[in-house]
Amino acid sequence: MRILILGAGRIGTAVAHMMAAGGAHEITLADRSFGVEARQLSSRIRRIEADAADPAALDAVMQGHDAVLAAGPYHLCPQIAEAAVRNRLHYFDLTEDVRSTRAVAALAADAETALVPQCGLAPGVVCVMAHGLAHGFETVDAARIRVGALPAHPTGPLGYAMTWSTAGVVNEYCNPCEAIWNGERREVLPLEGEETVILHGTTYEAFNTSGGLGMLADAFEGKVRTLDYKTLRYPGHRAIMKLLLEDLKLRDRRELLEQVLEAAVPTTDQDVVVLSVSVDGIADGRLTRRSWSREVGAREVDGMHMSAIRLTTAAGVAAVIDLLAEGRLPRKGLVRHDHIDADALLANRYGRHYA
Repeated sequence: MRILILGAGRIGTAVAHMMAAGGAHEITLADRSFGVEARQLSSRIRRIEADAADPAALDAVMQGHDAVLAAGPYHLCPQIAEAAVRNRLHYFDLTEDVRSTRAVAALAADAETALVPQCGLAPGVVCVMAHGLAHGFETVDAARIRVGALPAHPTGPLGYAMTWSTAGVVNEYCNPCEAIWNGERREVLPLEGEETVILHGTTYEAFNTSGGLGMLADAFEGKVRTLDYKTLRYPGHRAIMKLLLEDLKLRDRRELLEQVLEAAVPTTDQDVVVLSVSVDGIADGRLTRRSWSREVGAREVDGMHMSAIRLTTAAGVAAVIDLLAEGRLPRKGLVRHDHIDADALLANRYGRHYA
């Protein structure tokens, strides 16, 4: 399959590198300019300078491709999806932004190709796993997803380092969060719902954040009593963020909050992604819990060092693209997380990075 990746940042270049190394697809990487992330890429990857914010440029760069991955700013996703529908390309993205995903879903009704939003890590792989765990239950009571992208060596009272987009972190902490509670779909407040979670011998705090459920609430609505997504952090992080967001009112000054975080919180490639998905329900007449958890660290992939968050996000979307190319996903209309087989995802050549 001929795949166009729009966005030559950390994730776009990681997907390009991984899929080019796989050898099954032709990869084109497009952006307004190419920075340090693109310097390690193979000469097999075609590069084109193009502005994804320009509809005419989108139409031109999409010619000769079968699929497009939107790996740039989330606010461009609806425009890229519209161009994909217009040019009859399959469409994929990584966004956790609810409004962007709703706009993409609306376009799918008249699409002749597949539109697959939110297919990175969270939303993405963890949502596929939650739906996969629910198979075989007679009734499902609760599905819980907990995800943390964390420094492997935390320091300071925040116990945090920037492992991905600052704007994405701010959105997670500020926007309303979808959940199903007592059988009713509702919005809950970010940073609330605090709980203690112990995984692989480490203690974390977990709290509501926005976007991680993706479209899973659509699949589970009317079928479960409880569905929620919470972010994992080292203890003490939440209290400091609540001080910044609520007491100092930086929730209403997001650009300033981003500036503060970027000036004070270092970035790191020495990170760890901690994943926990559990489903409770009735199986064989008994209350049963099924769980899936992983702890993925930074590592070298086909000669390129990748942080844990970069690897897990890129592997998730690469696996989904690969499954569609193999004919294992619907090739028309909206493709949700519940349309993707969890076992097939983990067995895929890219999904195996979650092992």
